[in-house]
Amino acid sequence: MKKVSSLVVSIGALAIATSAHAQSDQGVSDASNANEGGYQEIVVTAQRQSQSLQDVPIAVSAFTSDALAAQQIENASDLQLSLPNITFSNGNFTGATFTIRGVGDLCVGSTCDSATAIHVNGSPLRETRLFETEYFDLERIEVLRGPQGTLFGRNATSGVINVVTAKPEMDAIHASGEAEYGNYDSIRLKGMLNVPLDETLALRVAGFYLDRDGTTKNVYDNSRIDGRNMWAVRGSVRWKPSVDTTVDLMGYYFKEHDNRLRSQKQLCQRDDTGYLGCLNNRLDPQTSNFNGGFLGTLSSRETLSIISGSPLLGGALGIGGLYDRDALADATMPNDLRTVSIDYEPQYRTSELQLQGRLEQNFGPIKAQITGLYQRANIDSSQAAYPAVQDRSVMQPGIDGLNALAAGLVPGLPPELSTALSAYLGPVAQALTPNGPAGDLCVSLPDDSGLGAYGGFRNCAGTPRFFDRTIQKVRTWSGEAIISSDFDGPFNFLLGGIYLDSRLTDAHYNANGFAIDYISGVLGSLQALGGGLPPSFLATPYYDSYESPVTLKSYGIFGEVYYDVSSQIKLTLGLRYNNDRKTTRARSTLASFLTPYGQTGSAYDSPYFGAYDADPVTPGVQDFVFRKQTFDALTGRAVLEYEIDDDHLLYASYSRGYKSGGFNTPVQVPGLSVRDAFSPEHINAYEIGSKNTFADGKLTLNVTGFLYDYKGLQLSRIIARTSVNDNYDATVWGVEAEAVVRPTPTFTVNLGASYLKTRVTSTDLVINPRDVSAGNPDTVIVKDIINASNCVVRANVGGAAVAQGFVSAVNDGINASAGLTAANGLRGPTPFPADANVGASTGAFSICDALSAAAQDPALGGAISVLEGIGVSLKGKELPQAPVVKFSAGVQNEFRFDNGMSLTPRFDISYTGESYGNIFNGRINKVPGYVVANAQIQLNGTDDRWFVRGFVQNIFDNDALTGLYLTDQVNGLQTNVFTLEPRRYGIAAGFKF
Repeated sequence: MKKVSSLVVSIGALAIATSAHAQSDQGVSDASNANEGGYQEIVVTAQRQSQSLQDVPIAVSAFTSDALAAQQIENASDLQLSLPNITFSNGNFTGATFTIRGVGDLCVGSTCDSATAIHVNGSPLRETRLFETEYFDLERIEVLRGPQGTLFGRNATSGVINVVTAKPEMDAIHASGEAEYGNYDSIRLKGMLNVPLDETLALRVAGFYLDRDGTTKNVYDNSRIDGRNMWAVRGSVRWKPSVDTTVDLMGYYFKEHDNRLRSQKQLCQRDDTGYLGCLNNRLDPQTSNFNGGFLGTLSSRETLSIISGSPLLGGALGIGGLYDRDALADATMPNDLRTVSIDYEPQYRTSELQLQGRLEQNFGPIKAQITGLYQRANIDSSQAAYPAVQDRSVMQPGIDGLNALAAGLVPGLPPELSTALSAYLGPVAQALTPNGPAGDLCVSLPDDSGLGAYGGFRNCAGTPRFFDRTIQKVRTWSGEAIISSDFDGPFNFLLGGIYLDSRLTDAHYNANGFAIDYISGVLGSLQALGGGLPPSFLATPYYDSYESPVTLKSYGIFGEVYYDVSSQIKLTLGLRYNNDRKTTRARSTLASFLTPYGQTGSAYDSPYFGAYDADPVTPGVQDFVFRKQTFDALTGRAVLEYEIDDDHLLYASYSRGYKSGGFNTPVQVPGLSVRDAFSPEHINAYEIGSKNTFADGKLTLNVTGFLYDYKGLQLSRIIARTSVNDNYDATVWGVEAEAVVRPTPTFTVNLGASYLKTRVTSTDLVINPRDVSAGNPDTVIVKDIINASNCVVRANVGGAAVAQGFVSAVNDGINASAGLTAANGLRGPTPFPADANVGASTGAFSICDALSAAAQDPALGGAISVLEGIGVSLKGKELPQAPVVKFSAGVQNEFRFDNGMSLTPRFDISYTGESYGNIFNGRINKVPGYVVANAQIQLNGTDDRWFVRGFVQNIFDNDALTGLYLTDQVNGLQTNVFTLEPRRYGIAAGFKF
């Protein structure tokens, strides 16, 4: 009798899409039985027990090692092309996301859990780099769609991707090797050696190496970037002292050091007014307006004049003007997505260590399994924050003015003031322009001291550069124990428990730029001078979002019972309790507190550091934000299956999924409201399916339908350089089908298709950062010159003219207090371009706090409101990265020759329908559908001892977008886009014995 106790994982129908040659893969042949028609029924030894694909009442797809090679699946981006209702895209901060049935890792932050759980040999990984490495020496990859928790140790709301490595074999020495050369001067090497040490002990060592030139051209210096240089090695030991005992040990190390890009490019419909930076109508190959970000607003002549109260100083020190040609106005921005013009070479360094041990022991019908995993992963990535080179000539008058004031050479100043300014501004000029105003411009390096260029930690070049950097180190260990039964009677069970301890250390996100250093030095010096304090700068002279430590301590108890109601009807009931305890310690600094020039050790040792409050939410002054909270939930699933006969299975299931909540880092901009934490996700998933085999295996057809009721879906957005997460409710439903046609033992056609509908059901109002006016024509959109955020002035009576008049009057008052006029100060509102696609007809530069205070004047009678923004309802919007349709097809035939050799050509094509990269949807957030086609032909030697293969991936060289990420108002609302890999072609040869 077939055991329902093996309801864990299986190979999905798409996995069978390999020829008879591919089915000879080691991970399959050991568990395959030929049926009467001569076709092999694939059986997989999965996470718990073995079971045939067609007997598993769950939506699973899997790929053996030969299937991965046949379909040219070399990494995570390739994997998603052949899977229904699954998409993959790189993320904005060195991460990536698999979205399964519209549910993905759309939460961004150190306390976010993954909706899609990544496992290696069944053990959960945290912050893994597996999504960017190459696949090598695998037994298979399994992809489970839908909430998981009662079978796998770590809870997941969208699904599980389980990478199963090849295990040592005791029968004989085995080895394989492969060398590949392709375009972009690509060299890829793979190898494996399996050595039995005796009848009970074997060792297996495997590895890969990839070196490839960059696929993106940088016309600034005629270089190539976005290359790859990576390698990995895996060692495995298997010991079987008896037929009932198996011990597996595995060690894995991966390293990458190259000039990889985190995002392919930034796109923008340029806003010539600067009030937004980028407009809301489309994504063009243009740069943001420099004055639409905090670098431009805070360093402008107008802002410095208002802050200093001196038009003379502001005019001399400003490195731009709010109403003048900005530093990116004439920047080169090539149309081609794989051509850029940047003055900073990206750097990408990452590594990962995995150590795993497992003991399996059979006690008759009871099997016990204990698994332990230790993981360490590091990432250090840096790239240009703007996709273009800033125009130094725009900034040069201010640079000249700084050096002149530092040298005491500005006429018209009282001698005492000239001497004081020289003493206070001299260190700024020396740190940022050490070779004078015509020499190189220096930018702070993000060092741990927080002193940057003012402590000697700097990088100098001829252009005013702006770059960011992400650093993260994580350590995780987990222990899991599982007991399962295999009784002959109708009842079986599985019971397990897991404990996971994860610690994130040294997590930084930095933004470094010449203009930031300039502002930190100039404003700090003026503030210190005005307060009678020693010459000082404002630390940190770069944006530093720092978290350490971030901890997760989680345990789960899970299990399932299986009952054969009859020979055809079977019932599965599963339950899980999960407990997650999270803590975080964080702070964000940017020109936040005075630090004397000459400070040693750390900026945080400054005598003025006590004025800095890292946590504006909690009363009092805190050096750090500290948060802790425990999340827990009871989840489970129920499955009823009906086996019509050996070839046809029907099933229906209900499952409850859960993902814990987390914390939002406080935003260091007064007046902006951000929730302190985000709530857990909960999902009720209903699924029905049918698995069918026809004509003795010549056709398999599997169809699944599902409905999700989602509560608290976590989605990310950036506010004031800080990633924050919100919760939304949604419904998701769809169907997916997989079919494999094998008219002969050598000819295979595989098909996959899916249809997906997602809808937000929450009615909460949310501010769209691209249009904070929410389409209201009686508003003025204001760019705050102090923090570069946007606010909205709304006329409650009288229409747009009243709002415009109010802004003009307040700006006149600000000018008067600083001794400015409209000619050299703030001006009244001006129109947006006709195709801006924002509700407000006009915008303006101003100070939101001043506008808000003025609006409280009783004489106005409530006619004016100054708002952070006007919220819009997201009800009915589609979820991000959820294409409505997907389709894939592959065909191959093996031509067998009399001499034992064979020739196997294969062609694959997939279509991913359009989706949205942002919860606000709209034309500007649309990700167009795309087609990817691959082809290869392989000549196999006798007994498959050697092969030669020619291949081409992405035949049409499609630069299609896979996702996008909107930056915030403080950075001018640029959109980072992520793309497919370009066309690759080459030749490979290998051997195995």
